[in-house]
Amino acid sequence: MSTAFPTAIAGSLPKPAWLAETNKLWPQWKSQGDELSQAKLDATLLWIKAQEDAGLSVIGDGEQSRQHFVHGFLEKVEGIDFANKVEMGIRNDRYKAMVPQVIAPLKLKGRVHAAEAQFCRAHTNRQLKFTLPGPMTMVDTVADRFYGDRVKMAFAFAELLNQEAKALQADGVDIIQFDEPAFNVYMAEAADWGVKALEIACAGLTAKKAVHICYGYGIEANNQWKATLGEEWRQYSQVFPALAKSSIDQVSLECFHSHVPPELMKLLDGKEVMVGVIDVASSEIETPEQIAETIGQALQFVRKDKLIACTNCGLAPMSREVAMQKLQALAEGAKLAGSRFL
Repeated sequence: MSTAFPTAIAGSLPKPAWLAETNKLWPQWKSQGDELSQAKLDATLLWIKAQEDAGLSVIGDGEQSRQHFVHGFLEKVEGIDFANKVEMGIRNDRYKAMVPQVIAPLKLKGRVHAAEAQFCRAHTNRQLKFTLPGPMTMVDTVADRFYGDRVKMAFAFAELLNQEAKALQADGVDIIQFDEPAFNVYMAEAADWGVKALEIACAGLTAKKAVHICYGYGIEANNQWKATLGEEWRQYSQVFPALAKSSIDQVSLECFHSHVPPELMKLLDGKEVMVGVIDVASSEIETPEQIAETIGQALQFVRKDKLIACTNCGLAPMSREVAMQKLQALAEGAKLAGSRFL
């Protein structure tokens, strides 16, 4: 009897209208204080239930407690000035953002994601994945006024990430994922010191270690950038060999509606591969047939027992209704692929 391929989301999901602004990457909260803390957990529970109802095998918190996937971590770090944000071009000036400044040695104020991680563990019996920003992407999302060296600052962030990752593991998290969209922008640096920083962040973990490398959320700045990349997107080819030699267990890549040559997955031999089968830049709902076909293409280069069907990136800027339907499509497509290939 065949079963479905494992399924997971890359990380983020849309925030309900009662929690924050909708259809935005940097939404403003609708409440504050204790009311906001409770609202974040209520939204987290909503998405745990939605993922379970859709049939996903790996559950995430949807990043409901974070305004942004990087800044949600930075808010709990000493040495960062949020009161005096400055405008900076990020991802190699792809778009401008108001970012905080690093003004002193970096140090954790305490736990970062204890509340939501422990809440998730208490409310699902399925595998639990928790996402953290990767050190290189963190460096690319702050203004450095202290370290004067991107590598030195990345390693400092990696040490903090390692502290929180170990605590998340103790909370019962099964998979700890580091999000590194910067790996597709600064390819040579990613293969050089980016993966080394990841290894620092992962040191001593017994939970599965994952890295998510995408071409960004489905926002206009990212879509315009993708249009300049040509017929073949080969950015992964520079960092995948370094990751193949690393201690990372799982690596993600965009597949559906992308120009990534599928054969690049061969560079990840031995790793579990999170194959992006859901387009986050389109509100069109994928059919189970499309998803099964994408999985079938990936199986030419990835072992059956190493493939996880995933979203290309986070779904945060999308509408809640569209995201719900894409979760259901993801599970149905993985089930159809299982009936064909397992």
